[in-house]
Amino acid sequence: MLNKLKQWKRRQVSEDADERFQELKKHRIPEHLAIIMDGNGRWAKKRALPRVAGHHEGMKVVRRVTKLANQLGIKTLTLYAFSTENWKRPKMEVEYLMKLPEEFLGTFLPELIEENVQVRMMGYEEALPSHTANAVKKAIHKTKENDGLILNFALNYGSRFEIIEAMKDVLKDVQNGILEESHLNEETFSQYLMTKDLPDPDLLIRTSGEIRLSNFMLWQLAYSEFWFTDVLWPDFNKEQLIEAIEAFQGRSRRFGGLQSEES
Repeated sequence: MLNKLKQWKRRQVSEDADERFQELKKHRIPEHLAIIMDGNGRWAKKRALPRVAGHHEGMKVVRRVTKLANQLGIKTLTLYAFSTENWKRPKMEVEYLMKLPEEFLGTFLPELIEENVQVRMMGYEEALPSHTANAVKKAIHKTKENDGLILNFALNYGSRFEIIEAMKDVLKDVQNGILEESHLNEETFSQYLMTKDLPDPDLLIRTSGEIRLSNFMLWQLAYSEFWFTDVLWPDFNKEQLIEAIEAFQGRSRRFGGLQSEES
């Protein structure tokens, strides 16, 4: 009897989530969703498992969230997969993290192609092991004609370094007469960043209870809406995604100005 009651409750929760998910589509959906996927190690530790087990579980969530984002009509999903600071982690963990793109893309690439998802990467490819870089390049090549959801992996990415490198390119172009200093503005500078052909994120989600950006898209997130949750990334599911987008839909985005009725 108790098991039947639990099954009924789970079914009710699932049906409620499905209804709310469909309701989301009737309202404003973020065009660009960015996620800081945090908490894999803590998830594993709570279960007395090695940290890499958390990363493996987190990879499954990437697949589920990608499918959900695609179903919602989100245009771009950027996932903070590996930062320029993550090289400081233990060697064994780093080596495992560098194998994950190969495993993920090797397993799910046919599915991504079938669902019209285009894979991209932003970050510094030069420092990546060849097997990691090659797996990403293959996925980018195989999906380049797809015009659905852009699945953008931030891999070996750091925003401060991105901004410094962009500034160096600006200086070179000014010195070479390609760019006039008087023409440099926010819009022009954005064209020197790795996201030059993407809109800035409308919504940032960070899991695991941490409330900071951790050197992620510092320029691009200037006017994004933020949503934080204590849920660890391997436990992140449809319910939390719905909550985040419902919160986004309930906010007024003024970008430093006023709404017409307030002016």
